[in-house]
Amino acid sequence: MPYSDDETDDELEPSSEGEAEEAEVVHPPVEVKPSEVGWKVKANDRPYHHLPEFKKKIFLCFKKSRYSGNGIKTYKYNVLTFLPLNLYEQFKRVANLYFLALLILQSIPDIATLPWYTTLIPLVVVLGVTAIKDLVDDLARHRMDKEINNRKCEVLLNGRFQESKWMDIQVGDVVRLKKNDFIPADIFLLSTSNPNSLCYVETAELDGETNLKFRMGLRVTDEKLQEERQLAEFDALIECEEPNNRLDKFAGTMLWQGQRYPLNLDNMLLRGCKIRNTDVCHGLVIFAGADSKIMRNGGKTRFKRTKIDELMNYMVYTIFVLLLLVSAGLAIGHAFWYDDIGSKAWYLYDNKNQSSSYRGFLSFWGYIIVLNTMVPISLYVSVEVIRLGQSKFINWDLQMYYPEKDTPAKARTTTLNEQLGQIQYIFSDKTGTLTQNIMEFKKCTIAGHSYGTDLSYQTNFSVFQPVDWSWNRYADRKFQFMDHSLVACIRSKKDQDVLEFFKLLSLCHTVMVEHNEGDLVYQAASPDEEALVTAARNFGYVFLSRTQDAITIREMDKETTYEMLALLDFNSDRKRMSIILKFPDGRIRLYCKGADTVIYERLSRHSKHKESTQAALDLIGATAIEDKLQDGVPETIAKLAKAEIKIWVLTGDKKETAENIGYSCSLLTDDMQIHYGEDHNLFMFRFLMILVAYLITNMMKCSFCPLQIDFVDMACECEAVICCRVTPKQKANVVSLVKKYKKAVTLSIGDGANDVNMIKTADIGVGISGQEGMQAVMSSDYAFAQFRYLQRLLLVHGRWSYIRMCKFLRYFFFKNFAFTLVHFWYSFFSGFSSQVAYEDWFITLYNLCYSSLPVLLVGLLDQDVNDKLSLKFPKLYLPGQQGTLFNYKNFFSSLFHGIFVSLIIFFIPYGAFLQTMGQDGEAPSDYQSFAVVTASSLIFTVNLQISLDTSYWTFVNCFAVLGSIAIYFGIMFDIQSAGIHVLFTSAFTFTGVASNALRQPYLWLTIILTVGISLLPVICIQFLHTTISPSEGDKKYEKQMEEEEEKKRVPAFQRGQRSRRSAYAFSHSRGYADLIASGRSIRRKGPLYLGRFMYRRRRLNKTPPKVIQL
Repeated sequence: MPYSDDETDDELEPSSEGEAEEAEVVHPPVEVKPSEVGWKVKANDRPYHHLPEFKKKIFLCFKKSRYSGNGIKTYKYNVLTFLPLNLYEQFKRVANLYFLALLILQSIPDIATLPWYTTLIPLVVVLGVTAIKDLVDDLARHRMDKEINNRKCEVLLNGRFQESKWMDIQVGDVVRLKKNDFIPADIFLLSTSNPNSLCYVETAELDGETNLKFRMGLRVTDEKLQEERQLAEFDALIECEEPNNRLDKFAGTMLWQGQRYPLNLDNMLLRGCKIRNTDVCHGLVIFAGADSKIMRNGGKTRFKRTKIDELMNYMVYTIFVLLLLVSAGLAIGHAFWYDDIGSKAWYLYDNKNQSSSYRGFLSFWGYIIVLNTMVPISLYVSVEVIRLGQSKFINWDLQMYYPEKDTPAKARTTTLNEQLGQIQYIFSDKTGTLTQNIMEFKKCTIAGHSYGTDLSYQTNFSVFQPVDWSWNRYADRKFQFMDHSLVACIRSKKDQDVLEFFKLLSLCHTVMVEHNEGDLVYQAASPDEEALVTAARNFGYVFLSRTQDAITIREMDKETTYEMLALLDFNSDRKRMSIILKFPDGRIRLYCKGADTVIYERLSRHSKHKESTQAALDLIGATAIEDKLQDGVPETIAKLAKAEIKIWVLTGDKKETAENIGYSCSLLTDDMQIHYGEDHNLFMFRFLMILVAYLITNMMKCSFCPLQIDFVDMACECEAVICCRVTPKQKANVVSLVKKYKKAVTLSIGDGANDVNMIKTADIGVGISGQEGMQAVMSSDYAFAQFRYLQRLLLVHGRWSYIRMCKFLRYFFFKNFAFTLVHFWYSFFSGFSSQVAYEDWFITLYNLCYSSLPVLLVGLLDQDVNDKLSLKFPKLYLPGQQGTLFNYKNFFSSLFHGIFVSLIIFFIPYGAFLQTMGQDGEAPSDYQSFAVVTASSLIFTVNLQISLDTSYWTFVNCFAVLGSIAIYFGIMFDIQSAGIHVLFTSAFTFTGVASNALRQPYLWLTIILTVGISLLPVICIQFLHTTISPSEGDKKYEKQMEEEEEKKRVPAFQRGQRSRRSAYAFSHSRGYADLIASGRSIRRKGPLYLGRFMYRRRRLNKTPPKVIQL
């Protein structure tokens, strides 16, 4: 019987069948010998776990128990460790360590060219902002830990159950849990209030799946441990595996009353789960706190870094090399200058008998300090602020909100936003990602006869009426089926194959059932399994209940219980599920359902599995389950394809299904030629490749082989690729191959646990909160509810984030180069003596107050075109894929732009100060006035430059630019006032310079001239660039404006076209019907009407004569 195989493994090759079947043989449980295990738990005996043999050394001679307490600690800091640990973590970043080294250098008098506070204040601000962010995050973790540790639970102490906090629970305690309680630790289930010690749990917090699962206690504990007294006398010894992170595995034994009983995962209740549909259950704590499996799975995820991050780091290294080279050059210049001039000038004698080489060495370190702003200390913090804001915009986007499930989009990371604008390959799951994952039973074939009708190919729907289920009181009224002959066949009970078919569907499954006010509610591990059991229910074979070793169903009007002898669950290796049942009449039968490939192999007369199954299986029938596409999937794929993003679909379906889904979602079009992966010699132009899983398996057998390269090259030439019959591991392998050989930016999107590997392997992982739980979402970087939101995430948010970040980085490097290199030019006129060109406080506050806010707002708010145009013209996405907006070419462009601006800012004021006279007859050509003029020119230039680069203006941008200039002048006049000089004489030495210099008109003219010459080339280049070779954004914007103008200029009447308005409807005002009906004369109002008509006529006469044909 074909089963939904979206999560199946690759098709079994003949050579591997033996191994596969050998792995599937069920062996009797093997007792675990005490010597093989290292974890022992004694029930109701706390002192036992503190014996010396269970202690471990933690430091020197200090030891503690190897058994963790149940209190958890996910926070990183406490009151004592916050400051040292946070500083240690921050100084692991090279940039912060570099500025700390600079601060140490500035404390050495011989090389200190700047006061210590010029480096300390920016460093403290950067460290403080990061520390506050870390503190806020850690306080949230503190609150969460406190809330969890203080939850209440009943623990058996001194012979009776007492309420206790979770944090006080210890290994070996017996606890009592009630319905809807969270499980406080990893617990061995002893007994429950349900028959056969059955306990239902919800594992949503553990693996994201909302469907119920059942756990069972041992028969011996269920029979003997129901009362409080019996539980208090329980003294078993549990020997099991060490604590680990395997959620799907547990092995151990229970030694009690001289007998050993094997334990497995079905006997365990794991921390993080929730008790459901079970009134009371008792359990023994095996793993507590940090030893529990959910806490062991809380390891760090792999850190993903964007391409811009890597490029930015390389550019910072480049800047550092330039800094060393420039400092070395200027130091050599100082050594030669001192030999030729400095040593001979008596007025420069400093009473230090130092050689020119040694002075050059000191000058090198002095220039390292002076030019340190070439390496931007605030760059990383600014980037983090921008990314945080961009993530918030994604979270707040109402157009990515899904109201049916009240699910907004969620950016689960703040480090990858600009990478969304560079995606080249998308790897998508099918079921639940492209489709709704809401399965509907549509057709079936039983003993060669097909039942059911597909209405999607019918034109006359009135002929087909849904089956009336009124005869079945257990039927699900939402279930629809169009073939009445199947119902008639079942109710007649004449066709035994049909009855056997639905009996198999009602028995061979792992569905759990709830009785909710007389109605049956099924909880299934997958939507397709629920669809099959629901279909059997509607056709008269109703699954009613199950216990540890029995299943009860209602066969038409008769209730029957079958003894379950064995159950082999479905997984991606077996690709099928089997159950062995003992019928009431003593017959034993095996029922099996699964993927068509594995079922067909076991039907063959010459099957090698014939001996292991006693006889070849008899085929009863097959099912057809429909999973409809989500809304907007074809349109989204078509739009992403126009953006030259290649889409690969990775599915567990067979080739025929993969091909059909390709047509349905517009991934495959009629003008494409399908190329199957088996043919490696076909030349491709417009192809869609369909690849089968075993080819991927063959390619991954070696770490590097020509087959891998050939596959990637061939597949990447196709417009789209569909990989079928792939396992979760193979999905990740495909993604890693493309990343390895194409160096492309990849995105994986999926909705289930089988997509987690693929999501984690790709550069960006997107999770869809669908029907398969939340595991994909919990492992993803971004999450939303529908596939169609992907186009907005990439084409709008991703594109904007990339453009904003590129513009921010280009401008940030430019403004730092323009600021710092003024010192370089000044060195040629100061004997290369490490003298600074600005006032000290200006150097301190330049990046913090004077130039930071406008560029931050550009990084947060700028848009070249709006969201509608971004979606309308997907080609606008191409610059991000090509990386044209930020690369080494742009970096050196910013470098040369900064060099040019620094030249202008230095030499124009220098020329103006060279031979000048003020209004008062004095020459204000002192160093301090020069520093004020160059600083003022720089502030105007960099703030007006960002204004020229801003594409999307808001009030906030305008306020930031004007506010930054105002803040500069406000602070400058304050720190150069006489009052502050009196208070801090040594720190503020530019007393009255600003007020004295800026009252000279010609100095204002100098500033205006400097700013004008600095900006004029930029304005000309931008004008020529927009006019001669406009960008794609400019073209689309102009096209949109032209279309809007055309709409406004549409004439009212056109020859040869029908008008939507009547020819006599000159006005929307009320007509004259009432006036005519009243019998009153209308002649008196003639002139008014005539005047109005003549006005209309005059207006019409302005149009071409062809219009006057009414």
